[in-house]
Amino acid sequence: MHDIRLIRENPEAFDAGLARLGAAAASGEVLALDEARRAAIGRAEAAQAERNAASKQVGAAKAAGDEAEFQRLRALVAAKKDEIASLEDEAKALDAQLTDMLLGLPNLPLPDVPDGKDENDNLEIRRWGAPRVFDFRPVEHFELAAAKGMDFETAAKLSGSRFVLLRGAMARLHRALAQFMLDVQTGENGLTETITPVLVRDEAMVGTNQLPKFAEDSYRTTNGWWLIPTSEVTLTNTVRESIVDEADLPLRMCAHTLCFRSEAGSAGKDTAGMLRQHQFEKVEMVSITHPEKSLEEHARMTRCAEGVLERLGLPYRTVVLCTGDMGFGAKKTHDIEVWLPGQDAYREISSVSVCGDFQARRMNARFRPWDGGRHAFVHTLNG
Repeated sequence: MHDIRLIRENPEAFDAGLARLGAAAASGEVLALDEARRAAIGRAEAAQAERNAASKQVGAAKAAGDEAEFQRLRALVAAKKDEIASLEDEAKALDAQLTDMLLGLPNLPLPDVPDGKDENDNLEIRRWGAPRVFDFRPVEHFELAAAKGMDFETAAKLSGSRFVLLRGAMARLHRALAQFMLDVQTGENGLTETITPVLVRDEAMVGTNQLPKFAEDSYRTTNGWWLIPTSEVTLTNTVRESIVDEADLPLRMCAHTLCFRSEAGSAGKDTAGMLRQHQFEKVEMVSITHPEKSLEEHARMTRCAEGVLERLGLPYRTVVLCTGDMGFGAKKTHDIEVWLPGQDAYREISSVSVCGDFQARRMNARFRPWDGGRHAFVHTLNG
């Protein structure tokens, strides 16, 4: 969520940032709501001051035996009470409208993020390894026979499309990869392994910007829990409504969890095989940092992800996403694309984003400076 003070101070820069994302200007509507909200608060405070003054005068009128003035002041106090309640309700309603509007606005890109419309405008920054040359046509993973341990047909009988059943060596490989990633991130890169719930409340989804804008992309249970689309949700929200000591930053966590996504609106797009599945597993990294250290942490997290592919001997390239391809909550994103022989192309396998204080404001997650100064919002990253 955005800092309303920054929008007040420089609405033109705010709208320019939205324009880079292809989004319409919003400062006018935001500031109009903000002004109406502040005006209602001001009127409520003025009415409260009038009520307080009249309340003090009631006793004096009674003591002086001025019955007419006593009755007038009592009526004024009662009227002001109703007026104050009405103005406070108006201010609360306007505040809710303003909050909803701010929750629906994307994060603004950093200045060095390349402008562009889609993935074709992303900027490659490095490559590692050379794609192998085969003397046969490499097959796609979904072209393997079910006997190899990757069974989409049986999964479809159980659950429908976009599910897979893994057996035997394929299941062991799947488990081994997750274990390997956890061991590297915890044993070599200093992340703390965390086992989190996969069911969360509304507040957690709001905190990491899945709600309210992307509700249709996630699954909700009949009693109101949400199935997490990524453990970014649970890991990041561990600092929700908290004040962390600066000495404890950065907090670096990882988790291996089931993830669930409805993939609404992706019909016919990259849906073959184990792509865009409704249920999948992922090892997620999350860092909570001091604002001055978040870009340094972004580079570090990118290297943590790249190192996994290097250890596996998989050629990859790292790109900076352009403004038109970035996610809703990111200020800057590095995508790491692995070479897929069956597609003869690089495809995204990991995405590492720095969000600044965008999520921290939604979560009210702050830190306590060394010098005891004013509490400030942390920065969050995920990959």
